[in-house]
Order: sequence, then structure tokens, then C-alpha cells
Amino acid sequence: MKRTARAFWTGPPGHGEIRDVVLPDPAEGEVVVRSLWSGVSRGTETLVFRGGVPESQHATMRAPFQEGDFPGPVKYGYLSVGVVEEGPDALAGRTVFCLYPHQTRYVVPASAVTPVPESVPAGRAVLAGTVETAVNALWDAAPLVGDRIAVVGGGMVGCSVAALLARFPGVRVQLVDADPARAKTAEALGVGFALPPDALGDCDLVVHASATEQGLARALELLTAEGTVLELSWYGDRKVSLPLGEAFHSRRLVIRSSQVGTVSPARANRSYADRLALALDLLADPALDALVTGESDFEELPQLLPRLASGEIPALCHRVRYADIG
Repeated sequence: MKRTARAFWTGPPGHGEIRDVVLPDPAEGEVVVRSLWSGVSRGTETLVFRGGVPESQHATMRAPFQEGDFPGPVKYGYLSVGVVEEGPDALAGRTVFCLYPHQTRYVVPASAVTPVPESVPAGRAVLAGTVETAVNALWDAAPLVGDRIAVVGGGMVGCSVAALLARFPGVRVQLVDADPARAKTAEALGVGFALPPDALGDCDLVVHASATEQGLARALELLTAEGTVLELSWYGDRKVSLPLGEAFHSRRLVIRSSQVGTVSPARANRSYADRLALALDLLADPALDALVTGESDFEELPQLLPRLASGEIPALCHRVRYADIG
């Protein structure tokens, strides 16, 4: 009897559907995972949903288990938590994280799943991919004890970075966002908060994650001389203007990109698996529950994604529940 599942696909930009799929029988060294939760990474996934991936980035932006091609139809996603139903004894019955799209069950190599520590609830583990991005960013940024730091952009990635920086000794960390509601999130994460006009300046480091040119311009204004902006935003097909005149050169400011697709050169001796395992360990902190701001059933995804893409639902991480189906 064939094993079946259901998967969410983006069809024409701005539209999604759930499709039935037939799963292959697992080969030696593969696992069958039954999904418990997945997470919608609002920035990247809504950009994919609206068809905003530039043609030049179609290959770079592919998710590990993506099916189809941009702009669509495409099965896209990378924040999945489930239980191993079949596989090697060391994994059978374990709760695992996998960079897999939204699907009720799936078959992948055992090497593609990472066990979730017992100290981390399965529902929180959907944040692993985003916390992994934050880990890589801080390896790139290399903050020091006592630094004055701003995180501009209180989305999922920015809040994850702020949450990790809250653990650094002696640092001044402020989350900067145009939405006053992010003040409550900042409080839960243990960091300060400011609206952009009120943000503290003289920063040694500003992490920018607002994906707006206004946010990037403000990030530059907040730096002290010879300070660095670490740019985490990805703008897709949008053009961005920067104020690189005035005092940009005389203050010797730095703008540096960071992207999770490559392990930071500062930690070249670490593997992707090492980085993800570290992110899962860090999720033992219950403060990170503040990043989960909504929850829906899997079958609601075709109606949910348009509302997330339009901003009608102002989510950080929107979590998807799975019934025992498929």
C-alpha cells in the first residue's frame, strides 16, 4: 500500500494550494518523518509567495528540499519539526528538525534531520532555522564585551539576533522598530526598545534586518566612528538607495553583508550541522517563545499565506499545526 502525504505549493504568484503526494519507500539510511509543526518564515516565504525572487537568484534561493522552480509552481519552506516513524534505531521515535517545506509526512536522508534536545519543546523548535541565521550573523559580527549595539528591524531574524545578544555580558542592546507593539517582544527577550527617531546612537555595531532602505539609512546614522552595520536584510527584486555621501567616508563606516547560506568564515572549522545543533541548544530558553506570534492548521495555509504576505497578519513566526493525517 502506497504511503501518501499532503503538501503546500505556491502556484501562480500570490496563490497557493494543497496537493496530495505519494511518498517513496524509505531506502537504507533514510527516515520517514511525520510532521508535528512547521514555521512560516514571513520575510522570505512571503517574498517567494508573491513571486519576488529575482531571476539571477533562482539557484541561490533554492531551499534544500524544494520542488519546482521560481516563480512557481514551487514547494518551498525550511522550518519543519516532526517525529521519525521509520529509520535507524538511533532516530526512531525521536523528535527532529529538518529544512523541509510544509508537508504532512516526508522521506529524507537520516543525515538531513537533527534531533531536538529534550529541553526544547517541539513547537519552539520551528525557530531553529532562524536562530541558526542569528548565530551565523553574530559569528560574522563578532561583538565584544561592553559593545553598544542596535538591532534595526524587529522581525523574526532581528528579534532572534537581539535575543542572543541579550546573553552577552556588559552590552547595551536596543531593538529598534517602527511598530510600537514590538516593545512587548523586546521586553520578553530582555533587551531595550526604541522607535527609530528615539534610538540610542554611538553604536559600535548595528545589525540591520528591517528590509527597508529607511531602516538601513537609520542604521548608518546610529553608528559611532568606524562602526559597522551588519546587513541581514534580503531585498529580493527591490532596488535600495543609500546615503553614502556626507560623513560616510570621513567616519570610516562599514557595511558588511551576512547570509546563512555560507558558514561564517570566522568559524570555518564548523559545519552546517554544528551550527544547527547549536541553534537548537540555544532554543532551551523559554524567552524565545515570544517569537511565535500565531498558529494555524496546515489545511489553512492557502488562505493564510495571502494574509501574511499583505501584512494583514503582522506575524513574526507563524506556526503551523499538523493533525495525524496523510
